[in-house]
Amino acid sequence: MVLTILQSEFVVYGILPFLLVFTLVFAVLQKTKILGDGKKQIDAIVSLVIGLIVISFAYATDFIVNLVPFLAVALVVILVFMILYGMVFAQGEFRMSFGLQIAFGILAGIALIIAVLVFSGTWDNVLDWFSGGDSSTIWSTVAIVAVIIAVVWIVLGTKSSDSSSKPVKSG
Repeated sequence: MVLTILQSEFVVYGILPFLLVFTLVFAVLQKTKILGDGKKQIDAIVSLVIGLIVISFAYATDFIVNLVPFLAVALVVILVFMILYGMVFAQGEFRMSFGLQIAFGILAGIALIIAVLVFSGTWDNVLDWFSGGDSSTIWSTVAIVAVIIAVVWIVLGTKSSDSSSKPVKSG
């Protein structure tokens, strides 16, 4: 099979991770103005150094190269859901409910944590922790109780927007 230039190791493990890290660091430095206002040259030099340091470590580069396709696939899945969900609204009237926004945030956070654990090689240790040995039952029970407590806390912690709780104006 013939590889294109975009599939070469130099591009995949060198140029693309460098450009991603450089751009993200530069954008963060420009937005936060940590190094001063109007200091584009200094921000660019710091971003360049950080980008070069990142691509000099194979572990960091592998992590980035593995995580970015997950991001792309997750974004496509979210886009398809939003298109299908948006079909029930009138044109220009699309609004996501607050509960759905919270659910998306929680699911995205869980997916990101699992992706980081998988790509960092720790996922097998986490599965062994919950499924192997005598202490696994204790930790599984603790995890389930923690999830139940979190769900109850979220459900009871959300305020309902009752119109009866608003003061009535007379006049």
